Amino acid sequence: MRKHIKKYVDKAYQLLSNDIGIDLGTANTLVYMRGQGIIINEPSVVAINNKTGQVVAVGIQAKSMLGRTPAHISAVRPLVGGVISDFEVTEEMISYLIRKAEAGSKKLLGPRVVVGVPSGITNVETRAVRDATRNNGAREVHIVEEPMAAAIGIRLPVQEPVGNMVIDIGGGTTDIAVISLGGIVRSKSLKIAGDRLNEDIISYIRGEFKILIGEKTAESIKIAIGSVVPGLSPMEASIRGRDLITGLPREVIITDSDIREAIAQSVDNLIEATKEVLETTPPEIVADIMHRGVYLVGGGALIKGLGNLLTESVKIPVHVAEDPLTAVARGTGIILEDLSKYDEVLIRNEDELPPTK
Repeated sequence: MRKHIKKYVDKAYQLLSNDIGIDLGTANTLVYMRGQGIIINEPSVVAINNKTGQVVAVGIQAKSMLGRTPAHISAVRPLVGGVISDFEVTEEMISYLIRKAEAGSKKLLGPRVVVGVPSGITNVETRAVRDATRNNGAREVHIVEEPMAAAIGIRLPVQEPVGNMVIDIGGGTTDIAVISLGGIVRSKSLKIAGDRLNEDIISYIRGEFKILIGEKTAESIKIAIGSVVPGLSPMEASIRGRDLITGLPREVIITDSDIREAIAQSVDNLIEATKEVLETTPPEIVADIMHRGVYLVGGGALIKGLGNLLTESVKIPVHVAEDPLTAVARGTGIILEDLSKYDEVLIRNEDELPPTK
């Protein structure tokens, strides 16, 4: 009886408010609106006027300012390693996203929001995300771990007694998780992800070519010619930066083998972490994973050859999920469709848990 009443109450709330899913990422933040799909996909960057403290731009506009701002404007990333490093700036970003998502909507109540966060997040970090979202008008805030949301987003049977393994390679963190019966059995969160690979490329080019390049340049060349295994034909691209010897601008040609060498150590660490998770996973679940395979999601899944290299290293089939960049956001949307069904996958703070008898 109580379940039926709750279902009718949920339907009434859906008519009176918006349901929003947010993939709060270090590099990009995606917003899912119930009934519309993913409506926002913008960089997690905020530009602030240091003199007035006012927000100048958010998202794409702010990212275009990175490395190009005058002294009184700072373009910052409020999330580091997938968690909030600057609470006030994160609040401003979430406020902008919710306002943009609800533009033109005339619902009476504040939205219900599901937010994806990295696995292994602390209670304090969870509360910071919850408070930042609630302070911007959200009626309900639900937190879900990103690998769980990604697994739901790519339609894995996470609530069945079957082992599923997901590797979510984002901007700030890589989450490796083994999932069964609606819970995470084994997991590991690494700071080796897109941002670390960019740093590796910057460091390599500074050491080998004596040229200093920016983060945006490193990211664009990683996307253009980055790979972890040699292709059929070599790829190359030109980059421009400041010569560390003369101090003048210089252009050089970089090949895919340079990028492979630059990121090799980080990729090796990622493979070792995957092996560590598998080594501690119960044998019955390992058998399921061997049969079903491992799924790669997140922006890092698009690095050429990564799936094949992982397959060779762990001796288990590795699949790159369809549209891996949006897997977490799609997962938050599926959770919003039936919150009661996915209640067990949501993270609770201690003060939200039912009292023990």
